[in-house]
Amino acid sequence: MTFVPGLLKGRVAFVAGGTSGINLGIASALGEYGARVAVFSRNAERVEGAQRLLAAGGVDAMGYVGDVREYASIERAMGACAEWAGGIDIVVSGAAGNFLCPANELSANGFRTVVDIDLNGTFNVLRSAYPHLRRPGASIINISAPQATEVYFAQVHVSAAKAGVDMLTRSLASEWGHEGIRVNAIVPGPILDTEGMARLAASEEIREAWLQANPMRRFGTAREVANLALFLCSDAASYVNGAIIHCDGGQVLGGGRDFSSSWAALKK
Repeated sequence: MTFVPGLLKGRVAFVAGGTSGINLGIASALGEYGARVAVFSRNAERVEGAQRLLAAGGVDAMGYVGDVREYASIERAMGACAEWAGGIDIVVSGAAGNFLCPANELSANGFRTVVDIDLNGTFNVLRSAYPHLRRPGASIINISAPQATEVYFAQVHVSAAKAGVDMLTRSLASEWGHEGIRVNAIVPGPILDTEGMARLAASEEIREAWLQANPMRRFGTAREVANLALFLCSDAASYVNGAIIHCDGGQVLGGGRDFSSSWAALKK
């Protein structure tokens, strides 16, 4: 898909978790269409690499190291970004944690860790961004997951966390909408070359089953998710608020995936 060149010129984007996978793809697309982009992650090496990659593509980019689980950490980075760029127009909250584990084998610490990264981390990103958002016209995108509404084997921790992210999206869309801050969420489906796919579709047999369950009979790409993010950030989506949009080729129509065979393969 091709958007109008300079679609986001003059805007500033902060992408939490924007150093790899889908989130890096979104950061790259936002920069490609004119936004100044800041990425944020715990891993200093990844932050530096993402910043270099963006700069090599002609993007005015900045990188910050920190942990979304620590409010003071993300608050400092958000403030530094606003000072660097004079404000923030777009926020993408995409930091996430996941692993396969049935509930009866899941530790309290494992459950808490995923909820802390996915749900608490999303709140921390959005709350710390709030004072710096230029409004009206600010756009927030949360990255959710199908586990928020579908039952997946060995994903109780992610299901709980992402269900919270969906309600956080709706709640803040309601509370902040009158200020000109739109809050939406993207639910990526099976996306090629991502860590999630590597973990959840651990064998060729499982990947083939996913393909057969998808109405489009193919996997998606990070760029296709980024295209949806570009739309949601643009003026074309100026009346889209509180939406939770699946980008999955219709995968959601087939119901939740059964990862019991993936779990069994990992246990061997």
